[in-house]
Amino acid sequence: MEATLRGVGVSHGVAIGEVRHMGTAVLEPPAKQIPAEDAEREQGRARKAVEAVAADLMARGNLAGGEAQAVLEAQAMMAQDPELMADVDRRIAVGSTAERAVYDAFAAYRELLAAAGEYLAGRVADLDDVRNRIVARLLGVPMPGVPDSDEPYVLVARDLAPADTALLDPTLVLGFVTEEGGPTSHSAILARALGVPAVVALPGAGELAEGTVIAVDGSTGDIFVEPSEEKKAELEAAAAERKAALSASTGPGATADGHKVPLLANVGGPADVPAAVEAGAEGVGLFRTEFLFLDDSKNAPSEEKQVEAYRQVLEAFPEGRVVVRVLDAGADKPLDFLTPGDEPNPALGVRGLRTLLDHPEVLRTQLTALAKAAEGLPVYLEVMAPMVADRTDAKAFADACRAAGLRAKFGAMVEIPSAALRARSILQEVEFLSLGTNDLAQYTFAADRQVGAVSRLQDPWQPALLDLVALSAEAAKAEGKSCGVCGEAASDPLLACVLTGLGVTSLSMGAASIPYVRATLAKYTLAQCERAAAAARAADSADEARSAAQAVLSGE
Repeated sequence: MEATLRGVGVSHGVAIGEVRHMGTAVLEPPAKQIPAEDAEREQGRARKAVEAVAADLMARGNLAGGEAQAVLEAQAMMAQDPELMADVDRRIAVGSTAERAVYDAFAAYRELLAAAGEYLAGRVADLDDVRNRIVARLLGVPMPGVPDSDEPYVLVARDLAPADTALLDPTLVLGFVTEEGGPTSHSAILARALGVPAVVALPGAGELAEGTVIAVDGSTGDIFVEPSEEKKAELEAAAAERKAALSASTGPGATADGHKVPLLANVGGPADVPAAVEAGAEGVGLFRTEFLFLDDSKNAPSEEKQVEAYRQVLEAFPEGRVVVRVLDAGADKPLDFLTPGDEPNPALGVRGLRTLLDHPEVLRTQLTALAKAAEGLPVYLEVMAPMVADRTDAKAFADACRAAGLRAKFGAMVEIPSAALRARSILQEVEFLSLGTNDLAQYTFAADRQVGAVSRLQDPWQPALLDLVALSAEAAKAEGKSCGVCGEAASDPLLACVLTGLGVTSLSMGAASIPYVRATLAKYTLAQCERAAAAARAADSADEARSAAQAVLSGE
């Protein structure tokens, strides 16, 4: 009998297939004491296992490339965290086996993060995955993961670690469903990059029986259990219609009446460029530069290394627009040479531009490298600072850009509500704004973007968030400047229309989403988008806002 469940759709498309569950690891090794003379040997076993797991994660990252590589490199750093390893050594010294010491040390760190309510608590799934891999290696058992199957299936899991998501085979994994996670979690972002339909934050996902046929609608978040033939046909017809619309839609982004809305790509490094070019991106709206700094958490990359990496991306978009975000370190991206290790709440501490202003030599080197990388190229380079709070921040960044001899537009990211509320003031110092809707939602609603339990408040359709977008866009228009969106909100085709109606001047997203957004925008006029935006802002919840906008655009 057909039943319908509702989670959070995070990656477009429809998948119909049998459920296969992600295997679970042997999580808890036996507790037994070892003789004191065995401690050194056990410590050596632990170090070898950690090094092997870190190397495996790095290798997976190299295979996956792009955003996945940065995520997996961060996990490898987590495995080798010196404080964790010191705790493992201490536990072995008082009689624990290597595997039990690893298990207990990671458990203590996990509890510490959860109890402190830190931003890094959103990485608990990543931490658990690292622990499981090390313990499995020490126990000599295979690391459970994506199930073996010769037939395509829908993967169901409590959560998916980046190491699993990054290497999913889209020819076998039709889609996936998780019980935890949020719309801006690592797995959601990687699912969009892979083009795999996905639904997260589905209560009771683990109760779906192995082999049950389900239909997953990654656009709406609906899961149909044992769908009827009529429902399958309906979903497949809708998917075919979307696919036809995608193939028919080419060229620059624009509404039906010709209002231009440049569609740009979010990239995490040179490896993401081919997909962006293939998708018809008109440039880059968010070039994340953190990938360069994750190779060595103790030292900044050289100017020469940065110049080489930046130039590869700039050369891919001749006469296009490339917006580079300078290093956003801190919170979930700690770097030993930059970020303090004892902050009680890193998300509300020294992060982003604050970190760079405390280490002006790191900012100066990056800006100088960008200036050199752009020399002789016809690209339109724009550089923006993360976590700008007010005009003082904006001026400090603009002054640093000028001091470095950077010939580019200087901009500010709007991720803190104060920046949206005082956008016109900030625009006295910079030439454009770029809305990072993921963090803007997090700080507006006090809702960690990685915690599935508060996913309702991470929904970019929340009317309060749309109000902040509107304030920023109106300020930019009044100043004759641009205001783009580079957060995950831009990847939702319906929401892209609403953002356009709010006055946003460009949209940047993962490459896989560009065709969907281009095709949807082309169906509606600017006036329709404006009416949909007004209807969404008049609502009292995210669901009501989405329904109100849909009703306007469908002519109801």
